[in-house]
Amino acid sequence: MTRKLSSRQLEVIDEIFRGEVDEQSILDKYKVSRKLYNKWLADSNFTGELDRRIDAAYRQSAVLIARYAPLAAAKLVQLTESDKEETARRACLDIISMPLLSGARKPPAKGVPEPAESPPQSELSDQTASRLLSALAEESTEKESP
Repeated sequence: MTRKLSSRQLEVIDEIFRGEVDEQSILDKYKVSRKLYNKWLADSNFTGELDRRIDAAYRQSAVLIARYAPLAAAKLVQLTESDKEETARRACLDIISMPLLSGARKPPAKGVPEPAESPPQSELSDQTASRLLSALAEESTEKESP
C-alpha cells in the first residue's frame, strides 16, 4: 500500500513548481532541514509525485509548442522572402534544421494512434525553395571547410 504524502511535503512540491523562489528558500519557509529534504528525495512516494509533476509540465509545454508550430513554420516561410538577406538566410537555415523535415519525430505515446493523414501542406514558391536550397548548400560548404 502506498503511503500518502504529508500536507507539508505537498506544499513544498507546490512551491517548487511555482518557481518564485529558490529551493533553499522554500525549505526555510516550511522549516524543512536539508537532511529531511534529502530523506524525502530518497522516498519513492515523494520523488514519484515530483516526477509526475515534471512529466505534466513537459506535456503541457509539448502541447503548447505543437499548437503554435504551424504558425511558427508559416512565419519562417514568410521570413525567407524578407528583403533583409541575413533574415531570409537565417529563416532558411531554421527551416532546414526543423526536426520534422529530417524525419526526427517522437513516436506517439502508448495507446495513442498515429494520425491517419497529415494536414495539407502549402506549396513553397520557387523563390522560397531556391533560397532554402541555397542556404542548405551554404551550410554544407561551411561544415566542410576546415
